[in-house]
Amino acid sequence: MPSMLTSNGRRVLIAGCGDVGLRLARRLLARDIEVHALRRSAQAPTACGLHWHEGDLTAPPPLPRVDAIVFTATPDARNEAIYRRVFVQGLARMLDANPDARVVLASSSAVYGDHDGGWVDEDTPPAPLGFNGRVLLEAEALVQGQGGSAVRLAGLYGPGRLQLIDRLRAGAARVPRTHPFHVNRIHVDDAASALMHALDDPSPAPVYLGVDDTPLPMHELYDAIAIACGAPLPPEGPPPPGIGSKRLRNHRLRATGWQPVWPDARLGYLALV
Repeated sequence: MPSMLTSNGRRVLIAGCGDVGLRLARRLLARDIEVHALRRSAQAPTACGLHWHEGDLTAPPPLPRVDAIVFTATPDARNEAIYRRVFVQGLARMLDANPDARVVLASSSAVYGDHDGGWVDEDTPPAPLGFNGRVLLEAEALVQGQGGSAVRLAGLYGPGRLQLIDRLRAGAARVPRTHPFHVNRIHVDDAASALMHALDDPSPAPVYLGVDDTPLPMHELYDAIAIACGAPLPPEGPPPPGIGSKRLRNHRLRATGWQPVWPDARLGYLALV
């Protein structure tokens, strides 16, 4: 079957075009697709042929009609009111202005809550632990109401995202060891390609899980990174709040033909070190 972009759309808007959005934009431009990017601050480094629009997602400037929207917003504060303005009010305005567009939302695996290390896929009922997951579920419902898709991304890492390495080197990281706490990751380049595959799927699903192939006990991931960068192994400590221990499956996304370049975060972090 033909792809969504080939058959229905040649003009794409990336709303909230940050790091992942720029990586997606380069992939789209390489296919000669017209890409418009909305960003609230001064534009990021130029990608040849990218059309920039500066403005806030909650009050966007005049934008062209597009065939597809990829919503990759990152709120500038961890605050429920701000999340709601961006992911509910801002997204609703985008959808109202483009009622026929194919829409893909970059959501989060935070919607699942805690599963005590158990396996989770797209059919697992959401049970978010925090307001961010609850607001994202509202955003997903808006997108799915227009026949669009949500890609629930795991924890992002990659170039420029070195906070964990810095914390390990400073001896500031802690990990639960007596009761393993499972974490899930996806490299930023793989996240961009996951959004591309969801956008391009000729039979789009309402939800995809964007995650690598290797969920890991947190202490195994942190220990591997610490050894690679010559830092001390992190001591015992509590699990991170508001995330929940679970192992995410990416089978549905892989069925679209997607394959992660970095299937194991230990290898991805090693490349960064």
